Amino acid sequence: MAKFTVRNLTFRYDDHLALQDVSLDIPANEITVIFGPAHAGKSTLLRCLNRLNDLIETEAIHLEGQILLDGEDIYAPRVDVTELRRRVGMVFAVPIPLPLSIYENVVYGLRMRGETSSSLLTERVERSLRQAALWDEVRDRLDEPGVLLSGGQQQRLCLARTLALEPDVILLDNPTSGLDPLSTAKVEASLRELKADYTVVFVPHSVQQAARVADTAVFLLNGQLIEAGPGERIFTRPREQRTEDYVTGRFG
Repeated sequence: MAKFTVRNLTFRYDDHLALQDVSLDIPANEITVIFGPAHAGKSTLLRCLNRLNDLIETEAIHLEGQILLDGEDIYAPRVDVTELRRRVGMVFAVPIPLPLSIYENVVYGLRMRGETSSSLLTERVERSLRQAALWDEVRDRLDEPGVLLSGGQQQRLCLARTLALEPDVILLDNPTSGLDPLSTAKVEASLRELKADYTVVFVPHSVQQAARVADTAVFLLNGQLIEAGPGERIFTRPREQRTEDYVTGRFG
């Protein structure tokens, strides 16, 4: 079952054509990896899925095509964009913990929504930190500032902050690019467990990482979708020569 359905998506800003006639299905409860070289359109596609591209500071934005979330057009006039971004949370390449305690970092979004129940907030903190594989490392330090955590811990804290809002989908834009191998492995392990309850869409920092985590893989090149399919096939038996050339390191 498709969580997202993307049909004939073309996106440009100013004079730059970022995506050209992209069509794909993103399955529910899987890790879909979007990979390709720089300027392939990976981040642009990711940001189209929760309308973060609406925030680009230019008047020359043009989008054609359709994106459906559970069969509903996310660009329809009636769509509540704030609610959409709660349902489709995002974790960025650089972790940005708030200048607050670990506890308050996790519950920040809930408080912004008006949640005041201390028991619910405390329950959500533990559950989200466990899901992000961070609870055992910080359970006795919840009052300490989040900015004092290591880089890998900060990234998992940002993931927990997203999970606290109980999204349907988690978008991750190169979230391990600045992390050491151990922290990267912990993030990847968290994602494999999270897909049981969430749909995960992931832009990796390397082809090797893409091959490790992908249930479904999507290869973009110069804003065009070259090939999509099961990760195991894409990385071992690609059907397109350009895909094979990229995954085997002939370019990129």
